Amino acid sequence: MDTVTDATANPKILLVDDNDAVRDSLRAVLEFSQFDVKTAANVAEAIQLIDTEAFDVLLSDLHLPGAGDGFTIVSAMRHRHPDAVTLLFTGYPALKEAMDAILLQADEIMVKPMPIPELLALIREKLKNRGTRRTTNTERVASILEREAETTIADWLSRVESDDELNHLVLSRDERMGHLPLLIRELVHRLRVPRRLGTKQVSDGAVEHGKIRHSQGYTIPMIIEESRMLQVSIFHSLQSNLNVVDFSLLLIDVMTIADEADSQLKQTIVSFTESSAVNMAAIAVPA
Repeated sequence: MDTVTDATANPKILLVDDNDAVRDSLRAVLEFSQFDVKTAANVAEAIQLIDTEAFDVLLSDLHLPGAGDGFTIVSAMRHRHPDAVTLLFTGYPALKEAMDAILLQADEIMVKPMPIPELLALIREKLKNRGTRRTTNTERVASILEREAETTIADWLSRVESDDELNHLVLSRDERMGHLPLLIRELVHRLRVPRRLGTKQVSDGAVEHGKIRHSQGYTIPMIIEESRMLQVSIFHSLQSNLNVVDFSLLLIDVMTIADEADSQLKQTIVSFTESSAVNMAAIAVPA
């Protein structure tokens, strides 16, 4: 996908701010200054736009509601549109000083409120010089897990096959790991489309996994143990990619992985228990 808009068109800006008044007024100023502007009010809306449209500039508040923040959006933009200029706002001058020391991935971190003429001049300067930016090789956790899915599954299978309790059941490799690709795809999707930690959402992979494990003769402790092993394998894959992992998002991504894994485990156990209840009802003898 082309990562830069048509050179003959007005530069295209993605403006992200949860304050409606700020977003609307800044959009009007930017459009008056010959920029093509799309807006988002949160991380999820911004990432959806980044995945479907090309942008020259990201202009985002650093502090946003819900899961993720401005750095989440910067990382998504750098991954999808590496030549785009990325500018972040913060209302805390002390935070700017701390961030400037590492400047994670953004091209500039600005303190609110920034005079409009200075903002416009900065955008144009960064657009003019964007080809000189030092390249980075960082990857989002979601991309690493997607790329390393087969390796993660192989590592998990090796751990399972060395466990006496889990290996007590004689199953083929396909029977043991058939559910994993869907669970990992759901986890990758959760990382790419953040939602508040603890939010309930149905995992089709987990529900099906519970039914299958019941039919295979698993116990609940066995399901919990293989879930623990899966988290270990996932983190092992991340550890093997520390040289490229995006540390600006690592903490929120690790929290998301743990939250999603726990949610999937709960749904697997519920599905397993419901399957047991159905079987018991089917074989019950009427009084």
